Amino acid sequence: MTEPKRDQQTVSPEGVPTAALPEGVRFRETRTHVDDRGALWELFDPRWDFHDEPLTYSYCFETRPGKIKAWNIHREHEDRYAMLYGELVVVLYDDRPDSATKGLVSEVFLTEYRRGVLNIPIGVWHGVHNIGARTAVVVNFPTALYNHESPDKYRLPIDSPEIPYTFRTTRGW
Repeated sequence: MTEPKRDQQTVSPEGVPTAALPEGVRFRETRTHVDDRGALWELFDPRWDFHDEPLTYSYCFETRPGKIKAWNIHREHEDRYAMLYGELVVVLYDDRPDSATKGLVSEVFLTEYRRGVLNIPIGVWHGVHNIGARTAVVVNFPTALYNHESPDKYRLPIDSPEIPYTFRTTRGW
């Protein structure tokens, strides 16, 4: 019989995730306020001192259940994701030559049960995988306007050997 493997720590006793993030990636959990009328949650507040760049542009994107959107990188702007509905794992790969976390692969789970704002710096590859049962909806507040004539988006295939990550297609242990 194979010796069972002990689980590794994933959160602190206070419930804070222990996984390392690429240098410059920030995650700020937001609270959902619920009462008998419904719910309210903030997406962004400049008083949080979350990011130096002002809000200049925003849009929503959806990812259907089980679908993956990967890999992409920006060279001129940063993404700032805020979860509305659904469950996503955002996978980050730091390939920046001068980064203290070069080579690091991280997963950040954005769900309606753990809403937050996630900042993805210039030069960090990222992709999303909908791990839920319904369409995931995210608002992005990038740090620059979209340039229709010359989009700041560069892509690699989902199974690119350049990125040391394989998306899981099965659930459970």
